[in-house]
Amino acid sequence: MDNKDSEAEIHPLKTEDVKAQENHENFVERRIVKSSGLSRLSRWRTAAFFISLFLCLIIVFAFSFIIPCPERPVSERTWFRYYNDAVPYQFLAIEDVNEDKVQDVLFAFKSSNGSSSFNRSCLDEGLPSPCAFVAAVSGTNGSVLWESPAAEDVQWLQCGIQQLGVAEAPGCLVVGKPLSLIAIDLQTGEVLWRESGDFGANYTLLTPLSVIPDVDNDGVQDLIIFITKGGQVKTFIHSGKTGQQIGSTGSLTMDGNARYVRLDLRSSSYFLFYTENSLYAYSLKDLCSAAVGMEIKLPGLQQDPQWEKNIDRTTHRLSLLRFGDFRYLAKVPGPSRDNILVVNSEMAMLINTKDLHTVWTLNVSRALSEPLLGYYKPDVLGIVLESEIGPNRKKVMIVESGSGAVQWDLKLNSGAGSPGPAILSTADHRSAFLIWGDYQEPGNETRDRAPLQKLYLFHPSYSNVLLELRNSTDQIVAFTAVLFERSRHACYVLLRGPQPSEGPGPVSLMKRKLKEDVSGSRVIWLSHMAEDSEQYIRDRLYRMRFQSRV
Repeated sequence: MDNKDSEAEIHPLKTEDVKAQENHENFVERRIVKSSGLSRLSRWRTAAFFISLFLCLIIVFAFSFIIPCPERPVSERTWFRYYNDAVPYQFLAIEDVNEDKVQDVLFAFKSSNGSSSFNRSCLDEGLPSPCAFVAAVSGTNGSVLWESPAAEDVQWLQCGIQQLGVAEAPGCLVVGKPLSLIAIDLQTGEVLWRESGDFGANYTLLTPLSVIPDVDNDGVQDLIIFITKGGQVKTFIHSGKTGQQIGSTGSLTMDGNARYVRLDLRSSSYFLFYTENSLYAYSLKDLCSAAVGMEIKLPGLQQDPQWEKNIDRTTHRLSLLRFGDFRYLAKVPGPSRDNILVVNSEMAMLINTKDLHTVWTLNVSRALSEPLLGYYKPDVLGIVLESEIGPNRKKVMIVESGSGAVQWDLKLNSGAGSPGPAILSTADHRSAFLIWGDYQEPGNETRDRAPLQKLYLFHPSYSNVLLELRNSTDQIVAFTAVLFERSRHACYVLLRGPQPSEGPGPVSLMKRKLKEDVSGSRVIWLSHMAEDSEQYIRDRLYRMRFQSRV
């Protein structure tokens, strides 16, 4: 001990160096231990990264090559469905029946048996033969999805009803004759319920049928049905769940056979009935309360104070609209609520439903078809009016809904029973207009022959051009145009066959893609402004894209 102390006293710096060296060695050891820990952590991180990357690659590989992608249905450009010894009804409905995101076609026909695909007969449903069938046909290839014997005869077919039956399934409602109400499941064609009724004789069913809020509190929306008979309109409310009548039958007195249009305001609904000379208004609240015998308080069953001021409480006539000879009433969307277009034998008039004042009037002769809505200018709503201007002659006008200004018009030869127009929305926020008639170039008019049935395409990008798509000598029972897929696959559908008075015969249902006819169409110049070649116009309209409006 003394030797060490003396050594320290003799060599003090040497002792400090030894301590420093020992501290340095300890620091180096600790650093080495720490570095080895970080090195192991870094290796774990690297391993975790590559494992994650490997798993991601496996998932991508599985979804790309092993797990098949859902197949998109390939729609045929043209298909036909034929029936022998049948009579078609004047109904066409478009719905996605099999939920493949492609629209399907529903129609009705009268026959002794259905197609060979299902081999169902009238006797299967206890119906006399022949009877009325409702059929759903695939929009992709025309195959029959289902067929259902529904009634002895059909007065009306309406699809797109969201809740029917105990299952609250979407479906179609058939009004049969003799009177019966039949609810059919949209996806399977099975009968959800069948309810017989008695409207008496010599009545006229007012269409379309209206879906109303749940009056009987069974969780399913209900239905209100109107018939007209001898200057009276009878009202019937039926359960959407069971088909049974709710409450009693109502009776509305009017001065002739009536038609109606339903107007939904912000918190109320009104039914506007119009005869040849008068216009009547009833709130949905009044109609439902009268049927069940007590006041009903449900959403959408309120009354509009402004409308109530203008409705005569005794006769229910609208006091502000005194002109007569009503032909059509139609709803026209406005900035905040729907307005009403009134068409009589001499003029068309747009009525603002907020204060019931007249927005504009337009001279129109005898209207031939219900007004249709489309877009001549981008996002500016227009109204298509067809009016008679002479024997076998009609005029087609596109009118701006806000001002009543005529944007475009065309005169055509047109025979009795010619189909009404159809409209398809295009990607440029306008519309393509499909019009039936027989265009005669100025100076080449021939009045001695019956007009042909020709289908024309008009698009506002070429206001001086018509495309003649096809001409048909067959008897067209129903016609419509629709986008079979969202914003694509624009087609038209034709139902052809004999009239009921002619007896059974061949019936055909056809879907045809519009582009198939555009490519081989005939270009008609309405005015001589031929800046582009005919083939360029055909190509341009062939490449036209479409848009599904909400």
